[in-house]
Amino acid sequence: MLSDSDKKLLLSTARRAIEAACNEQPLPQLKNIPAHLKSPQGAFVTLKKNQELRGCIGYIESDEPLINTIQEVARKSALNDPRFNPVEPEEVRTLEIEISVLSPVRQIKNIDEIEVGKHGLIIESGKFRGLLLPQVPVEYGWDRETFLNQTARKAGLPMNAWKQPEITIFIFSAEVFSEDDFKKE
Repeated sequence: MLSDSDKKLLLSTARRAIEAACNEQPLPQLKNIPAHLKSPQGAFVTLKKNQELRGCIGYIESDEPLINTIQEVARKSALNDPRFNPVEPEEVRTLEIEISVLSPVRQIKNIDEIEVGKHGLIIESGKFRGLLLPQVPVEYGWDRETFLNQTARKAGLPMNAWKQPEITIFIFSAEVFSEDDFKKE
């Protein structure tokens, strides 16, 4: 579990990385980082503008310290999400940043292990792989089967592909927080 000060530090790190990237400046140097934020961990940075997705990139696992992973995926979310044009410098202030810090993934054999709202999903088959974060089915009001269908679709597979024996399903959890969580303070 991350403390509120950890979350604020990660969010400000992400925002500074996005500002630097969009202004073609180097990533800011990180100083006085708590030791537990230097442990390798997977994370995603999601950008929203007017409550609409504007970019989302992350790593399921990372060999880099969490704080460095946040910097990198924040930059990539702003500039390299292939679904969107790069974020413009004047647009940065309008973005809402959400961070998902991931637990290790584990393979499941029974879909009954999936708890909507708690688990994210990864579906794999050969070179195809799709991932949806735990907050996605909640945002869209999906049940377990719809969540599985949509994750298969994201992998580039048919909707019911998760029912096939050659499909591998993984779950993970995430600690999700955003700048909005701290606006009332």
